[in-house]
Order: sequence, then C-alpha cells, then structure tokens
Amino acid sequence: MAARVLRPAILLILGLIWLVPVYLLVVNAAKPAARYASDQVWRPVGEFALFDNIQEAWELAGLADAVTSTLIYSVVAPALAVLIGAAIGFGIVALRLRHGFFWFVLVFGGTVFPLQMILMPLFVGYVEAEIYDSRLGMLAIYTAITLPFSALVMRNFLGGIAHQVFEAAVMDGATTWRIFWRIYLPMSTSALVAVFILQATFVWNDLLLGLVLSQSDEVRPLMTALTSLQNTYGGSQLVTVLAGGLLVSLPTVVLFLSTQRIFSRGLNLGQF
Repeated sequence: MAARVLRPAILLILGLIWLVPVYLLVVNAAKPAARYASDQVWRPVGEFALFDNIQEAWELAGLADAVTSTLIYSVVAPALAVLIGAAIGFGIVALRLRHGFFWFVLVFGGTVFPLQMILMPLFVGYVEAEIYDSRLGMLAIYTAITLPFSALVMRNFLGGIAHQVFEAAVMDGATTWRIFWRIYLPMSTSALVAVFILQATFVWNDLLLGLVLSQSDEVRPLMTALTSLQNTYGGSQLVTVLAGGLLVSLPTVVLFLSTQRIFSRGLNLGQF
C-alpha cells in the first residue's frame, strides 16, 4: 500500500522539478523587455508580451530561411539514414552478408571519436570539396552522423525476425529488393519511426555542425541562426532570446506528443 502511494508521489515531485525550467522559460519570455529584471525571474508580470517577443526574435534572427533549411535537414537526412541503416541491417541479418559483423563495426565505428575531434579536418574537406556553406553539404554530414545509430537499432530489430520469413519469400520467387521493400520494411515500421524521431530531433537541435559548416542565412540551421540574437556587442534583450528559444523548441515537443504511441512501441520492439 505504501509503495502504491510513494511511487506516484515521487514521480509527481520529479515531474514538477523537470517543469521548473519550462516555467522559467515561459514566464520570462512573456515579459516586456522593460519589465524584465534578473532578480525577479520567478515572478510573472501582468503584461503578456510573448507573441511580440517571438515576432521580434523571428525578424532579428532571420528565422524564416533557417526554418526551411532545418526542415529539409531534419526530414531528409534522418529518412536517408534510417533507410540505409535498415538496408545494412537487412544485408547482415537476412542476407547473412559475409563478414557482416566487420562491416557493421566499420559503420558503427563512426561514433568512436567525439565529433569535436574531426571538426577541423571536416571543415578543410568541405572547403576543398566546395560544399562548404551549402545545403547539400549539410545534408551529407547529417546523414553520415545519424547513420551509425540507425544501423545499430535496425540490425538489432531485424535480428528478431525469423530467418524463415526470408526463406519462405525466396521460395515464393520474390526478389531480394522486393523482400526488403515489401516485407521487412513494413514489419519494421515502429522501429523506423522511433529512430527517425530521435535522429530528426538531434538534427533539429544541432548547433555545433551548423556553426562550423554554414555561414549564410539560407543554409544555416535554426539553432545557429538563434545564436545571432546574442553577440559580442550585447545582442538582443534576454526576453527576445528566450522567446526565440521557446519558438524553436515547440516543433520537437509537438512531434513527440503526436507520435508518442508509435515511439514507445518502437522503443520496445527495437530493443534499445
């Protein structure tokens, strides 16, 4: 009986603690710049200026182009990574590719070194290949960065499908492509969606790669564009920066809330 009461109480307390930063963000982003004071961050004011602050952040940071670019990056790159990762898992598990584990380790080895270690050679390579500050270059790096984890999850998931499924399809005369596209991919929908959501969120929230590999307003991602609100010479009012941060974080929250059932199912089936 005590455990039945204690567990919800602990979860409620942890939930309230988790909501504290959200409360501070919303309360201070909704304040007029003239009413903001650093010693009164916990106290809301009577005036509600959230939408004005969001509009100011949108215009000052030039978020229109950044939203378009980030939507392209966070949809196309994770989708390519998930499909390629599923193909890698299919080749290793279903086709029983020779030295399959070696090829898997080779792909997953991309996560061994921290991203910060390869930024300089990556920057030099982008400049020499003439894809620096281009959407194609950003798509290429985001696909490469999100591929290893996608391959790991899809290999684990597809390993749970009985090999007799593949053998039965071959006996029926199905081609390898048809087996992959019409049988294995539909059976992996939940895992595909779960991995896509995780990788899309990573790309949407990226700051480091955007700072290093992009420069123009048309190419740079959202988080990089948002940093323009704060610069060496003072930048915008803090309420404007907070409003911009609130605005760019909403899409990922909506994405998780709208797909939470599929996401949870994919987590369980994908054996993370």
